[in-house]
Amino acid sequence: MKFGLFGINNGVCASPKTAAAVARAAEQAGFESLWTGEHVIVPDPQVPPSPVAPDYPMLDPAILLAYVAAHTERIRLGTGIIILPQRNPVVLAKELATTDVLSNGRLIFGIGVGYLKPEFDAIGAPFDHKGARSEEYLAAMIALWSQAKPEFSGRWVKFKGVNTMPRPVQKPHPEIVFGGHTPQAFSRAARLAKGWYGFALDLEGAKKCIAGVKEACAKAGRNFAELEISVTPRGAVDLDAAKRFAQAGVHRLILLQRAPDEAGILGQVSEVGRDLIGRV
Repeated sequence: MKFGLFGINNGVCASPKTAAAVARAAEQAGFESLWTGEHVIVPDPQVPPSPVAPDYPMLDPAILLAYVAAHTERIRLGTGIIILPQRNPVVLAKELATTDVLSNGRLIFGIGVGYLKPEFDAIGAPFDHKGARSEEYLAAMIALWSQAKPEFSGRWVKFKGVNTMPRPVQKPHPEIVFGGHTPQAFSRAARLAKGWYGFALDLEGAKKCIAGVKEACAKAGRNFAELEISVTPRGAVDLDAAKRFAQAGVHRLILLQRAPDEAGILGQVSEVGRDLIGRV
C-alpha cells in the first residue's frame, strides 16, 4: 500500500512555511506522494455543492507543487485534481511540464471535470460538454508533450507549426489519473489514464466505485490490473481499516489532513509513518 497526503496546497498548508515543513516530514516518514486540490474561486456566501467556505485558502496546484519540489527530493507530487475544462490546455501543458522539470519527473497529473457552475461562470469557461472537452484538452496536452512537431485539430483546440520546450522529464508524459465517482469518470480512467482516484469514500463506497472501474475496463478492453486505484478515505484510518481498503483493491490511500495547525499535521504525518507505512 502506498500512502499519500491530501491538501498540501490548502488550509493550514496554504502557509509556505507549513507546506515546506509538512512536505519534508512526509518524505522522511515514507509517504509516497503529496496531493493538491483545486478551486480557482468558490461561491460567496457558501452554497451547496461548494465544498469550502469562501475564506478558505487554497493555492494554485502547479505553483505550490513546484515550490514543494524545491524542499523535497523523492516524494511524488500529484494534482488531486485539476479541473481541466476550466483551463487553457496549451497554457496548462506548459505549466505542468515546468512542474515536472522542476521536480525532476515527480508529477502526477490528476484530472477532474468540475461541478461548480459559479466557478465556471466566473472563469468564463462553458459548463456544457465538460467531459468531452476534458478528453480533447488532455489529447492536445499529450500532443504538446510528446510529438516532435506538435499538431492537433479538435472541436475546441487546434494548433500546428508550433513547439514548446522544455518537455516533461517523464516520457512520453507525466502519469495521468482521472478522478470522479460516475460511470463517465470510470470510463475515462479505463481508456485514458494509468489510475483512478476516488475522493472522500468509505470502504463500501470505494468497493462500489472499484466495481464500476472494473466494468469500465471490461467495456474498454483494458486490463483492470494495469490501473492503479487511489482513494481518500473519510476521516481517520487505522491499520485495520487500511488493510480492509487494500483487500478491496486500493493501491494508494491519500489521507486527509486532520489537524488545525502545523504541529498537529506534523504529528499526523509522524503517526502514519510509525503505524501504517510499511505495515499494509
